[in-house]
Amino acid sequence: MHERSSKPKSIFSVLALLAIVSISQGPGLPAQEKDTVVNKYSAGLFSSRTGSRIPYRILEPTSVEPGEKYPLVLFLHGAGERGSDNQKQLVHAASDFASPDRTQQFPAFVVFPQCPTEQRWVESPWDLPSGSGEFDATPSKPMKAALELVDNLVEELPVDPARVYVTGLSMGGQGAWYAAAAKPRRFAAMLEVCGGGDPTWAADYQGIPIWALHGQKDSVVPISRAREMVVALTKAGHAPELRYTEYPGVGHNSWARTFKRDDVFEWLFAQRKRE
Repeated sequence: MHERSSKPKSIFSVLALLAIVSISQGPGLPAQEKDTVVNKYSAGLFSSRTGSRIPYRILEPTSVEPGEKYPLVLFLHGAGERGSDNQKQLVHAASDFASPDRTQQFPAFVVFPQCPTEQRWVESPWDLPSGSGEFDATPSKPMKAALELVDNLVEELPVDPARVYVTGLSMGGQGAWYAAAAKPRRFAAMLEVCGGGDPTWAADYQGIPIWALHGQKDSVVPISRAREMVVALTKAGHAPELRYTEYPGVGHNSWARTFKRDDVFEWLFAQRKRE
């Protein structure tokens, strides 16, 4: 547990300690047909130890070399992509991970599980101004299944256990905050986009590199959710790295530019788990 500072800092003074990055929307990758993206991700169905089943899609390295081990990325989608068709979860970011440039530079397994309709990665409202005390110690059924899926894939595939990452957007960003802190520790880094965490969990992220990105004008998940996590982590003395990007004038769809950024991919795949 970390003690509170005797002189609490304002949110603005804490944020001033961080590099708040302003990025203009640059040219994105060429548009890819939906069917082309879907076909790059093999379909699967996972039966977890709890008896729940979760559909997923997985992208594999273009060429798996004998004896080599590769990173694994868990991607948690947003509320609009829930269902059981095992396709809708690929609407956002999947084409960016599957683009030829990305797969050549960053060969990896990238898994997109699909949360069932009317369920959530974290059973807590995402539109609250604060997430304090909102995370339950017991994961939701979809979250438990997704984490067990990761464990299963690490055992079955040529995955480097020191390079397992979690990322997500909106409801999935909230899920990324949960998954990164869940025990046992699975992830070498967390890349979180426009979600909200629980600041009372700040100490649980110690040792995990974090990059959180959020649109300043987000009307779905308030910007206060990102700022309170940055403040809590800073007060907790978070190490080894905390990055925060706030996009001025941008609404909820901050993922549209985030997953087009080369530096985001370079940062994520450079991380290694610290024992």
